[in-house]
Amino acid sequence: MTGLDVLTSAGFSALKGKRIAVVCNQASVDRDYKHILDLLEQNHSQAGFTIAAVFGPQHGLFGTTQDNMIEWEGEGAEKLRFPVYSLYGEHREPTDAMLEGVDLILVDLPDVGSRYYTFIWTMSLTMKAAERLGVPMLVLDRPNPIGSKVAGTLLDPAYASFVGLHPLPLRHGLTIGEISRHVNQNFYPKAIVEIMKIEGWDRDSYADQNAYAWVMPSPNMPTVETAVVYPGGCLIEGTNLSEGRGTTKPFETLGAPWLDGPRLADALNQSGLKGVYFRPIQFEPTFNKYAGQICNGVFVHVTDRATFQPVFAYVAIMQECVRQTGLHDSSGSQLDRFKAAGPETDLAGFAWKQPPYEYEYEKLPIDILFGQEWPRHAIENLENIQVLNNRMENEALTFHSLALSCKIY
Repeated sequence: MTGLDVLTSAGFSALKGKRIAVVCNQASVDRDYKHILDLLEQNHSQAGFTIAAVFGPQHGLFGTTQDNMIEWEGEGAEKLRFPVYSLYGEHREPTDAMLEGVDLILVDLPDVGSRYYTFIWTMSLTMKAAERLGVPMLVLDRPNPIGSKVAGTLLDPAYASFVGLHPLPLRHGLTIGEISRHVNQNFYPKAIVEIMKIEGWDRDSYADQNAYAWVMPSPNMPTVETAVVYPGGCLIEGTNLSEGRGTTKPFETLGAPWLDGPRLADALNQSGLKGVYFRPIQFEPTFNKYAGQICNGVFVHVTDRATFQPVFAYVAIMQECVRQTGLHDSSGSQLDRFKAAGPETDLAGFAWKQPPYEYEYEKLPIDILFGQEWPRHAIENLENIQVLNNRMENEALTFHSLALSCKIY
C-alpha cells in the first residue's frame, strides 16, 4: 500500500482537526485509481478536517502542460472549492500568504527515480516553506518505480537548478519519502516532517511488478519503460538530438534529420553495452525538436533490466554521435578540434543545446543535467567510456553509503 492507501485505511485520522494544504497532481491516486482530492472531499466532514489550499507541480495539477519552462497558474481552480496554486509559475515555493491558516501540509507526489524529475524539488521547496512558517508536513510515500539501484554523477552544488537542487546521483534509488528525510536531515533540519510509509513493498522491484497500476505522472512519462531509460534518456535534452518528445515513446526514441541511424545502431550494438538493443528507426516529432521533420535515429530496447545501465547507455550514444558526426557549435558549424571520424558530411552534426534550460541562463543544459561539467568534456574528447562510467558509478555509490540513514525500507 502507498502512503495514500495507508492514510485512507486509517480513516484519515492523521488529518483530524487540521486545515490542510495538499501538494499533488493527476497521478496522486490510490490503489483503486481514486484521486487524493476526491478522497479528501468525500471524507473531510466525517474525518474532521478542512482543505484550505491545493498546490500543483510542473506540468500542472492535471498534467496538461509540456516540458521546460512552460508555466501554469491556477489550473482547474474553477472546478474546485478551494484555492489552487501553481508551484511551476511565478512561484516555486509556497508563499506565506498561500499557507495562511494552514495546520498541515500534505504531500502526495509521484517520482520516477531520477534526480532531474522536478517533483522531488517541489517537495523540497515546500519543506523549506514549512520550516520557515513552522507548519508540519506529512509526506505520503510512494514506491520508487525503478527500484533501488543508483547510477550517474553526484550533483555539484555549483550546478544546482530546478533539475537538481541538492546532491543526488542521476538515478537515486530512493522513494520520495526517503528523499524528504534526506532533505530534512541535511538542509531543513528545523522542519517538522513525518512520512506515511509504504506497506508491503519490495524496494528492488519495478512498478509493473507491483499490485498498483502505472498512472502517467507527466505528459512524457507514458510507461514504466520510459522511467527505466529516463536516468540516461533525459540527458538527451541537453543536446540537439530529439529525445522523442512529440512521439508516443519519448526517451526510448532519439535522433535527428542529419543522423545515420543504421550506422549509430551498429556501432552501439557492437560496443558491449549490456541489457539493451539499439534498433535503427525513422520518426517525425509532432512538436518540440525537429517538429514535422523526418528524423533518423535509434530506438532503445531494454532487453534485461538487471544488467541495463541507463546512464552508461546514453553517455555511449552521445559519445558515438561525437565520433561519427564531430562536435558542432550552435550554428551547425563543425568545431575544428572535434572532427568527425569516418565519412565527411556537409550536414549538421551533434551539438550541445544552449541555454536557457529550467531557468538557468548561463550554464550549458548538459552540465546542469549531469550536475557537473567533467562528463561533457570526457564525451567531447572521446575518453575511454568505461573509465568515464566507473567514475560516475563511484560517485553514485559514495552517495549510496551516505544515504543509508535516510532509508526506510
